[in-house]
Parts: sequence; structure tokens; C-alpha cells
Amino acid sequence: MHRLETSFSYSDNHATDSYIAQSKTEHDIYVIYRRLNTTSNVGELKLEREKHIKFLERGLTRLSGGFVSLDASKPWIAYWILHSLDLLGTPMTEDLIKRGISTLSKYQNSTGGFGGGSDQISHVAVTYAAVNALAVLGTQEAYDIIDRENLYKWLLKLKQPDGSFVMSEGGEVDVRGAYCALSVAVLTNILTPELTAGTAEWIKKCQNFDGGIGGVPGIEAHGGYAFCALAAMEIMGKTDLLDIPRLLKWAVSLQMSLEGGFQGRPNKLVDGCYSFWVGGLFPLIEAILTRRQFERRNIAGEEDLAKFIAQPLFDQEALQVYILAACQSPGGGLMDKPYLNPDFYHTCYCLSGLSSSQHHIIYDLNGELLGNNDESTKKLSALEKSLLWVEEVLGENVVGLAENLLRPTHPIHNVSLNKARSIIKYFKEKEL
Repeated sequence: MHRLETSFSYSDNHATDSYIAQSKTEHDIYVIYRRLNTTSNVGELKLEREKHIKFLERGLTRLSGGFVSLDASKPWIAYWILHSLDLLGTPMTEDLIKRGISTLSKYQNSTGGFGGGSDQISHVAVTYAAVNALAVLGTQEAYDIIDRENLYKWLLKLKQPDGSFVMSEGGEVDVRGAYCALSVAVLTNILTPELTAGTAEWIKKCQNFDGGIGGVPGIEAHGGYAFCALAAMEIMGKTDLLDIPRLLKWAVSLQMSLEGGFQGRPNKLVDGCYSFWVGGLFPLIEAILTRRQFERRNIAGEEDLAKFIAQPLFDQEALQVYILAACQSPGGGLMDKPYLNPDFYHTCYCLSGLSSSQHHIIYDLNGELLGNNDESTKKLSALEKSLLWVEEVLGENVVGLAENLLRPTHPIHNVSLNKARSIIKYFKEKEL
């Protein structure tokens, strides 16, 4: 570990509310890290896998009364729990798959898309969650409940003349809508030029002077919006429209000096969920920079691959220490920061960020990019090439015990790589 005492924030003698909150958070984490240094060591950090599994499985059988506030987020709860279990290596049992299909099918509307619960209007964010949850269930029966024809028609209704998407018919515009719509379209093979027309140009306008990306043009950049924007651009093969070096500089600045985790915006507190929303930017940026290296050099032999693959661009070890030492609840589940309650949302995105920091995932750089003359590969569109991800064994980076390793998650869709490949392969053979 780095010297903790040199990593505290400074107030410039102005003790604002933000500084006071930051100082308290740093002190709480400092105490944890000091104890870690004196009573054990980083190599003994353990992911409490079984405790987290039990915490998640309880959520599949019964939720407390407080969850009534999430009545419009039922597909999200299903996705958070199922994806977390999948990353932890829990098999999807036949009973769980049947229950999942039965539940999620009730949220799909005949006009296309999924609502947050039964008899609720379709919303693109919960549609993304529902499709991802079905992808995690991973069977043909799960895939087949998706009404692709009406889903496509509904997504076109959300599309605005300037290329943006509203979240629901008559709802608000922000970059989440574009990402959720395009991610769902990729997984179900309904992505068309009609659906993407003008979207990349609109997202470009959302990038700010500091390199970060806001929800709409002209507002403050935010980690969650930045991920959605970059992933959407990656789907469309339009990342060259963004200032990637400036985005990288902004993203790097969000990793906290003492804590090791990420904040979502400058001058905000660390939060475990940004382990993915910000940490997830780096696999995408690394792939983009790797691709640019190959394009510039026109490499034509696999023996040269390693020279031009972008290396991890953030402190993976520091992030893993934060998640393992400061975000695990003693009773199971993961949390925003120490001494808060665990929940399914933070469990999902802490584990997703942990997975991203353990695996170095890049593009499968085949075809024309490497001078491959195979005709079937050369005919791939830019989009299809961008969807060919592989887990490169460039050295798995696992902090703590070896058994802390999670399944790798897909950098664009945030379902495990195998589950993403499976649903994409299934729908690739089906036309609208």
C-alpha cells in the first residue's frame, strides 16, 4: 500500500460541508487500511463469496417492505441479483430460470419493451435490465420471451430527430437512453442504421471541456453518463468522434488518492458503484487505444500482438483493495462505503468493477485489421468487429486470495462474457 498519511485531502483552511464529509470518509477508510497493514496484509484479503451469495439468494425469495419504493424497478432488482450471482460463479438452476422467465415475462408490454412492473409503461432503462437478466438466465426459453419486432418498433418511437432517445414515450432525454436502447438492440440483433442515425453526433455534443461526458449537451460530466456514452459510441464504431485522451485524463482523475475507489464527479465522495461506472471506462478506452495502435502500424502477424496492446490505465490493485477491505458488509452484500447498509445495486456494481479490474479484456483483433485475408472475416462490418471480445490472458490481476477471482464481465453490456456471447450468437441467426 502507498503511504496513507500523504494522501489526505487539503482544505486550504476552508472547512466546507463537502470537505468535512470527505475528511470523515477518508478517516473511516484510513482506520480500516491501517488495521489491514498491522493485523494482516493485502495478500490475505478475501472476497466473502458465500456470504454474498446468501445475501443475494435471500433477495430472490423475499424483499422487505422498504422495497416498495422500487416498485417501478423490478427488472433492475432481478438483474442486479442474477448478474451478481453469475459473477460469483453460482449456477442458474432450472427452478431459478423458470421463475425468472415467469416473472420477467409479466413486465413485457404488447406494444414493445418492458415496464418496471406489471401494468407499467415501457421504459428503456428497465428494458435494458430485463434483457440483461434474461441473458444471464441464458436459455433459449429465456431469450424467446423477448418480442423483438415490437421492441424494435418501440425503440424507434423513443428516437428523437436529433439522434437522442427519450427514456420512455413522453419522458426525458439523456445519454442513458441511447446506451440502453443500443445495448438491447445489439443483444437481440435489431440494431439498424435507422436506429443509430444521428446518435453518435448527438453524443459527441455531450462531451465537455474537461473530457467528461454529461447526460445531455451542456451539463456537468458524470461517471455513469460517461460510461453510457462511451459504450454507445463503441457499439456504433464511432469513438473517433470523442476526444479519448481528454476523457481518459478525466476518468483517471476520479480515482481517489487515499481510498483507491472512484468518485462519480470531481469533489464528490468515493462510492463503490463507480467501481464499474467509472472503472468500466478503462477496458473500453484500452481497447480503443489498442485498435488505434494496430491501425497505425498495420501489423500483420500475431507474434507482434503483445507490443501494441494497451496496458491497464488505472490502479487496479487500489480499486480491489477498496472493494475488498471497505465495501464488504460483514453479513454479506456490498456497499457504497464503510458503515452503510449493503444493497443489491451496490453489490452488483462493486462486483462488476472488481471483475473488470481482475481481467484485462481487449478486442479480438482479427480480420482486415491484422491483414487477415479470410473472406468471411473481411466481410464483417465495423459493428460486428467491435462485438468480438476475448478474454486475453495477459495476466489475471487478483488482489488477495486466488479464489477472489470472478467471472469476466462484458465491457459493453455488463453481463458475463459467456452469457453475452450466447445471446448474441442465438439472435444472430434471426432476422426481424
